Amino acid sequence: MTISDTDNKTLELEQKPIGQLLLMYALPSVISQVIASVYNIADRIFIGQGVGPLAIAGLAITFPLMNVIHAFGSLVGVGSAARISIVLGKKDIRWAEKILGNSTILTIIMGVLILGFGYGFMKKILMLFGATQDTIQYALEYMNIVLPGMVLMTVTLNLTGLIRATGYPARCMYILGGGAVLNVILDPIFIFGLHLGIAGAAWATTISMTITTIVSILHFVSKSSFIRYKLHAWRPKLFIFKNVLMIGLSPFLMNLTAAGVVALLNSQLLKYGGDYAVGAFGIVNSYANFTFLFILGICQGMQPIAGYNYGAGHADRLKGIYTLTTKICVSIGLICSIICLAIPEPLVRAFTKDTELIETSIPAIRFMMAMFPFIAFHITNTNFFQSIDKPWISIVTSLSRQLLFLLPLCYIVPLIFESMGQPGLYGVWMSCSISDFLGAVLAGILLYTQRDVFKVAAPLNKPADF
Repeated sequence: MTISDTDNKTLELEQKPIGQLLLMYALPSVISQVIASVYNIADRIFIGQGVGPLAIAGLAITFPLMNVIHAFGSLVGVGSAARISIVLGKKDIRWAEKILGNSTILTIIMGVLILGFGYGFMKKILMLFGATQDTIQYALEYMNIVLPGMVLMTVTLNLTGLIRATGYPARCMYILGGGAVLNVILDPIFIFGLHLGIAGAAWATTISMTITTIVSILHFVSKSSFIRYKLHAWRPKLFIFKNVLMIGLSPFLMNLTAAGVVALLNSQLLKYGGDYAVGAFGIVNSYANFTFLFILGICQGMQPIAGYNYGAGHADRLKGIYTLTTKICVSIGLICSIICLAIPEPLVRAFTKDTELIETSIPAIRFMMAMFPFIAFHITNTNFFQSIDKPWISIVTSLSRQLLFLLPLCYIVPLIFESMGQPGLYGVWMSCSISDFLGAVLAGILLYTQRDVFKVAAPLNKPADF
């Protein structure tokens, strides 16, 4: 079955000017990501102001575990969205329906495994990620409630990525943005109104994630979508499993590695600065996450355009969307760096009134946010190679910044700083900046090795018996 000119929601991907397309697809993604980032920041502000600085540190301890769960969501979500875009470029609806059904099966299987493993080893995992006797109670209370919601979020990440890739970017925005807004509304009610503390934040998150998952499923049941759940799509296909997982392997390994590196980073922060250094990392992460998600929103807008035109063989349009996306993302990274370097104290004070935490956080935000133009270039390249069926290039690009560079640097640089009579904690922050720069350099080198993709886009082929 192929897509006709009358019912094709994605035909515009090869007809509209690149600039209009990126605005059309990226704007809803950016809005939904910004709303989600504002929620994350608001969530931590509510916890910091309503529960205390140790609660922020406890929440920061959960970040690696949440990154692991997010990694499983991106393993299927990113891979299925990139694959369905390429398939739609070949105008094959039946194949696209099979990707929808098979990716949902994969997400459900992973969700069950996450729940079993998470509840079975929760305390051990959190202690491994840097929890102390002062922060473990907050981390446990939060994760025991929010874990089912995080599993549902993996389903939502997969389905909303497919919603965007099949030509409904605005609907994707309403689903993700609506869930984040609901979360912000419920947070103060549960934390302050019902006096539930950090558990209130967890309940607000779980309820919001449940609703977004239900709405996402309804989209692919509704007749308003030209790609829907069909009986034939629920038959497991090893070919689809393999290809979805291969593309999704890059963000999966990146998030998984991030969880491990953050755990080691937390141990270094505890060594050189104690619980307040971990809390400072949580505050800085809020602004870093905001900028990251803003840039990721633009890259998500690029993904269906790049994937579709790669599948259709339009190399000139592929080069156009990459170039435009890179310019915009690097510019945004530069603006955010300038803001954080210029006014760090007001940004930190939004989270806490604690003097010691403020003093610890100001140098952290300066060190860690300075390199965001380079981070933006790195993110753009990683997402671009995911979009055009270059999983191994994407994997090397995505892993380099944290595994190849940050992992050894977070041990070496603090020792160098101490040998120079400077605080070792500053060396931990600086190791992040150096790894960001080196990751961008490697991404540029790998891009140069793949420059021929902008001359001839090679479409995907399926097995003869498919």
